[in-house]
Amino acid sequence: MRLQHNPAVRADHPALAVGTLSATGITPDTPVDLDKFLARAVRRLADGPESEFPEIQAWRRAFAKMGLKPTQYRCASESLLRRLRKEGTLPRIHPVIDLCNAVSVAYAIPVAVLDVAKISGSLEVRHARGDEKYVTFAGTVEHPNPGEVIFADEDGQAHARRWTNRQSGHSAVSATTSDVLIVSEGLHATAAEDVGLLIEAIAAELTAAGVQVRRP
Repeated sequence: MRLQHNPAVRADHPALAVGTLSATGITPDTPVDLDKFLARAVRRLADGPESEFPEIQAWRRAFAKMGLKPTQYRCASESLLRRLRKEGTLPRIHPVIDLCNAVSVAYAIPVAVLDVAKISGSLEVRHARGDEKYVTFAGTVEHPNPGEVIFADEDGQAHARRWTNRQSGHSAVSATTSDVLIVSEGLHATAAEDVGLLIEAIAAELTAAGVQVRRP
């Protein structure tokens, strides 16, 4: 599956670093190790709240630049870190989602996991026209605001709204998912190195679990 970032998005955010990984053969029983990643996040949170992390501050600046109030719309990694800090744990949903969430908080960088079977053609991170369809996890349909950064496929399905704020229920991983596309994006000063390490960490865990992984 082909993923690209529209030149206009890259022009607005020149520090953007992107990492992708394809995984085939996942199941609801895929064995994963979360503890070391969660422990790393907890140790870092002990030194200060997630809002002070440079990775999170970079996304807050990007959201503000997009006209979004950063404390109302948070990137996915900030939301997860906030929940981990308050509750001491993260919810268990599906082993691959759980792994990516754990790695996301460990590195404080957003990670998206998409069911490839639900994506039509290639995927582009671009500004919305406003006529795209976004399906919430409750099953309701929304239309992104024109100019909003979204993950869009060739049929005009929006698989994420407000960039790294919220994924779509349409391509969410489920018990029947076999193939996924994993995407991580960072905007902070060391994002290129950190995103690479994050992708390698996920790849290593999935490979150890017997899942076939492929890097672009």
